[in-house]
Amino acid sequence: GWCPLSPTGVQTTQVLVEPPWTPVVLWDRVTLTCQGAGTAGATTWYKDGQRWGHEGRDRFTVTENGSYTCDRAGTGLSPPMTVLNDLLVLPVPAEPLLEGDTVTLRCRG
Repeated sequence: GWCPLSPTGVQTTQVLVEPPWTPVVLWDRVTLTCQGAGTAGATTWYKDGQRWGHEGRDRFTVTENGSYTCDRAGTGLSPPMTVLNDLLVLPVPAEPLLEGDTVTLRCRG
């Protein structure tokens, strides 16, 4: 149940999200994990462009909405992951979908 937010096989830093639904919403008890080829445990997190207080932790559960990025020595800064606090959303599985695929939808509110 992990959702990589950059193409598979690319040696860059990325934020993985659990559960793997999009959009990412705060009340889903979202866990973010920073993954990259850099040094494990040497992660710096940023929230809304400001340094965030989870120094050295590769994984944490989100308690505030916002835009999160992480930095790993050796592979750099990840693309941003936005966590919303919307009251009503229609989440869909985060993997790519093609016409004709069977998909589970959730209306959450």
